[in-house]
Amino acid sequence: MTRLERLLFLNKILLNEMPRYREEADAFPKTVHAQRRLLRSLMNVRPAGEISQDFLSEQDILLQEEAAEKGIVPISDLPTVADESSGSSTSHEIPANKMILWQGDITRLAADGIVNAANSALLGCFVPCHACIDNAIHSAAGVQLRNACDRLMKEQGHEEPTGKAKITPAFNLPSRYVLHTVGPIIAAGKSPTAKETELLSDCYRSCLELAARHQLQSLVFCCISTGEFHFPREQAAHIAVKTVSDWLTYHDNAMTVVFNVFKDEDMKVYRKMLEIK
Repeated sequence: MTRLERLLFLNKILLNEMPRYREEADAFPKTVHAQRRLLRSLMNVRPAGEISQDFLSEQDILLQEEAAEKGIVPISDLPTVADESSGSSTSHEIPANKMILWQGDITRLAADGIVNAANSALLGCFVPCHACIDNAIHSAAGVQLRNACDRLMKEQGHEEPTGKAKITPAFNLPSRYVLHTVGPIIAAGKSPTAKETELLSDCYRSCLELAARHQLQSLVFCCISTGEFHFPREQAAHIAVKTVSDWLTYHDNAMTVVFNVFKDEDMKVYRKMLEIK
């Protein structure tokens, strides 16, 4: 199949499942760009549930081709904070040889695990093509990720508590696993309470403990709670670095932790926090 043929095939299957979207779908031109956006939108709104092997096979080909085109970034290729801080006054309290700071798309990183900033339903973002990390991760992983999360949540029988974490396979992502954690939501214009601060720290600890139990050697953290959940970025970065530093120092294992940032503002904050010149 050409890419356009594959996209049309995949969209046809989803529209047969969800015919209420046919009228909107008809407005999308029969071009690769438009049909790819339609596919992501339909994947985003599709509820968890079984789907044909024909769909999964063609979806997986598409997503893996796109991952290769974006460029997969192995963690082993990235400099540590110690490497980037050579000659600077990096604090002895920071295990800089076990930490990496990287700016870019988290779905490109080949690590044992990446952390998703999820909501309490843990089923991904249902807003078509939304710019949140939850949407990006689910869209790049494929519909299998929502199905895996759905199975976990049905088994649990209640929403995921703030500060806790779950683990699933990563499916079509270059990482092996996705760790899903629910950060605290801060009311607009308000400062985090002591309890909310502790809950954010719990997110990092929960993911680290879960990663250790599954013998992961590398874990990538996004900036939990700082986007849609409105946690102040500088305070969140301080909590992230302090919590991860304490955990790595206490456990003294071989795990490498990556702080993944997307926005320039977050990069500036983390460079200052990690004393990278």
